[in-house]
Amino acid sequence: MLVDDVEIKINAGHGGRGAVAFNANLKSLGPVGGSGGKGGSVYGEGVSDLGALRQFRFKKEFSAEHGRDGRGQFRDGHDGEDLILKLPVGAVVHNLTNGSEMNVEKIGERVLLAQGGLGGKGNFQFRSSRNTSPTHVQPGTPGERFAFRLELKFIADIGFVGLPNVGKSSLLNTLTHARSKVANYPFTTLEPNLGAYYELILADIPGLIEGSSSGRGLGIKFLRHIERTHILFHFISAESRIPLKDYRVIRKELGAYNQALLQKPERIFLTKSDLATPEEIKKTLSALQKIDSHAMAISISDPDSIKNIEKMLNQIKTEK
Repeated sequence: MLVDDVEIKINAGHGGRGAVAFNANLKSLGPVGGSGGKGGSVYGEGVSDLGALRQFRFKKEFSAEHGRDGRGQFRDGHDGEDLILKLPVGAVVHNLTNGSEMNVEKIGERVLLAQGGLGGKGNFQFRSSRNTSPTHVQPGTPGERFAFRLELKFIADIGFVGLPNVGKSSLLNTLTHARSKVANYPFTTLEPNLGAYYELILADIPGLIEGSSSGRGLGIKFLRHIERTHILFHFISAESRIPLKDYRVIRKELGAYNQALLQKPERIFLTKSDLATPEEIKKTLSALQKIDSHAMAISISDPDSIKNIEKMLNQIKTEK
């Protein structure tokens, strides 16, 4: 099960308190209290694992280590250890406490989620010619505490969209080494799947239906994953009796969710062309080509149509 939206609480470590201490060595005088260590900070680090948010499904609060208190004989407290949380590339980090937002866009990229507190000064730091035996110290400052919403939005070059059971997963499996579940019934794909065609990332988005943008079916859960794709491949089944209506249904739902989705470059494909007669294919394609002059009929069982798609992908790859 893909976890792509979760809320957690994060606590950075508090800084340690400074120490009050005086030299214990014989015939030695003066303050020797060490300063407290700084508290550990909390970072998010980008990883390629799209399922990385699963770790937050049940555990909802994470804390870095506190800094240790200072000690005598000039011994400063140890710094608290930082906490590194693995976040999938494409995660949007919403800070619910202060309203800020961060994005994790690269593998290995680190973003600071909560800053650890500073260690307090020990009495050695307060010595002066006028005060040779200070007893004043500083407490450590508290670490930052925030509530976050972690939202995964896929960063893909091409997003596959369409009604359920139009052949998106089958094509993804054919073009890449993805292993999306394929079956002859609606909603076979229950979570988005990614595949790589050379350096192009292809995202198979679970089938949308009329009303997806208002919560019907599975669509509202996955529409967010289309937002960061660069190009949309729109699939319409040759088995459909109303292909133009199918097209309009998806476009309506995309626009209702986010008007910016309608501005993305789009390519239309009439899938499962082996299941319709040449006359039916020609009639449907003629109508679809009025919307997209490059609309083409494809079938995963037709090597020539797969080559045409690969040619298109290679062109997109060179223009990337």
